[in-house]
Amino acid sequence: MASVILQSGEEMAGRRVECLWKRHVVEQLKQRDRVQRQAFEEIIHQYNRLLEKSDLQVVFSERLQTEKYEQQNRHDLSPGVEGGRIESLQQEMAQMRIKHQEELTELHKKRGELAQSVIELNNQIQQKDKEIQSNEAKMLEYQQQISHLEGECHELRNSLADLERANQTLRDEYDALQITFSALEEKLRKTTEDNQELVTRWMAEKAQEANKLNAENEKDSRRRQAKLQKELADAAKEPLPIEPDDDIEVLTEDAGKGTGETSPSRQISRTLRRVSQPPPPAGLLDSISNIFGRRRSVNSFGSSPESAEVPSACTDVRVPSTALHIFDAHDGEVNAVRFSPGSRLLATGGMDRRVKLWEVISGRCEPKGALTGSNAGITSIEFDSAGLYLLAASNDFASRIWTVDDYRLRHTLTGHSGKVLSARFLLDNSRIVSGSYDRTLKLWDLRSKVCMKTVFAGSSCNDIVCTEQCVMSGHFDKKVRFWDIRSESIVCELELLGRITSLDLNHDRTELLSCSRDDLVKIIDLRSNAVRQTFDAQGFKCGSDFTRVTFSPDGSYVAAGSADGVLYIWNVLTGKLDKTLDKGHSSAINSVSWSPSGAYVASVEKGSKAVLWSDM
Repeated sequence: MASVILQSGEEMAGRRVECLWKRHVVEQLKQRDRVQRQAFEEIIHQYNRLLEKSDLQVVFSERLQTEKYEQQNRHDLSPGVEGGRIESLQQEMAQMRIKHQEELTELHKKRGELAQSVIELNNQIQQKDKEIQSNEAKMLEYQQQISHLEGECHELRNSLADLERANQTLRDEYDALQITFSALEEKLRKTTEDNQELVTRWMAEKAQEANKLNAENEKDSRRRQAKLQKELADAAKEPLPIEPDDDIEVLTEDAGKGTGETSPSRQISRTLRRVSQPPPPAGLLDSISNIFGRRRSVNSFGSSPESAEVPSACTDVRVPSTALHIFDAHDGEVNAVRFSPGSRLLATGGMDRRVKLWEVISGRCEPKGALTGSNAGITSIEFDSAGLYLLAASNDFASRIWTVDDYRLRHTLTGHSGKVLSARFLLDNSRIVSGSYDRTLKLWDLRSKVCMKTVFAGSSCNDIVCTEQCVMSGHFDKKVRFWDIRSESIVCELELLGRITSLDLNHDRTELLSCSRDDLVKIIDLRSNAVRQTFDAQGFKCGSDFTRVTFSPDGSYVAAGSADGVLYIWNVLTGKLDKTLDKGHSSAINSVSWSPSGAYVASVEKGSKAVLWSDM
């Protein structure tokens, strides 16, 4: 029963669907009839009238034929009686025939015209049908385009909604980060204030301790002086023979006597004068400080500044002419090279985050060890004056110090907010000056391992050199700045024609060598703070913002590497190019170092190679 009902329902649904499409077809036909009938209704009506007239004409002609036939029959039957009547009828029939012939001709003419009109109208109908089909095709195409555009609009609305949601999420995250940043900034400000307060208290306590120590030293010195004066007074009362000692200068008598003997009273008086001048207390030396540190102090390496003397100028400088040893120094670009003070070791630093030590033996560089600990590429290298420690600056915003003997990392100095491009020991070896891409210079005390002072230079610092009381820095803004260590102030500025890439001092520390991106190497006279000499050469081109150049140990020559891998050497005395060495490097030379002994020159490149040059 259910199946029957279901089948009947399906049949009814099928019939309903069939009725619907039939009704739709009928409605479409009626619509077409209403649209097209109005244009052809009058033509069809006239055509129908013509057809009716033609039918009537045919009927009438048949009737006339019939009547004529009857009249002929009647005439045959009674020719005499009805002769006149027949003739009149014939005349009327002839007139009617002529009239009807004219009407028929006119109707045929109208029929032809109407047929031509029908043909033209049929042609117009066909043309209209074609236009309708074309319009329907265009409508279908437009409908498809509309559907496609509606789909794209829907997708764009969805994408816009997704972007709005993502934008809102980013705004929320930004607001949260801004709140966190504000909190951290406030925390940093409070921490900075606390740090400044602690530093102030610490400095005050150190000053108090220094004053106490100075007072105790003065008391102790006074007691020692009083004791010595008392002993000398007792010795003067009872004169005894005095034997000359190495620590006491013995005065001779006048040259006119020539006896060679000394008077006891003159010896005692000379001794009194020598002993009455005690050395300054150690606490007093510690209390003499300024914004850049102490002028005279015991350094962090266990030797006094007086012991770290500048080595004497080398008199045996040999201009290199041959590449003795070409070797792969690092895995990647090599940025820095430096000889130790004794010329026995060569240090190189590269982008592989290591400093390598090489021992120079018989014109070859034998690997000795590697100094690790840096988190980024090395940018500059320097030994201390005794050759016991090595300082390196790196791209991880820090400077590091290793001991050369055991390759141990001793100090890591962090505080810059940009790449540290250069770091140098001061002459006392207990302080370091570093210059960074963050446009600041920092002075570090190795005893306390803290930054003593930060100076804003106004431009990225590419290289630094130091004298006893002056720091000279070369900057990206084409200026060389001279800083007074004691007062932190800029003594003067000297602007060149290109960005400064390198600085170096001669042995006497009276001339400053600079290299700049205008492809010029210049010597600046530090006594007049003016450019004294300029070196250039055809083909010489500074390869980067960190290309290092160097003086020879005696200051008679200047060595610089070019972007094409050629080493240029100028004679300072003549001001002319002395040599060009092009058989060693295959890429731009980054740094050059001349050994203190004057026998070797080392250069490194943007590739991985280093070259040891000499005149052998």
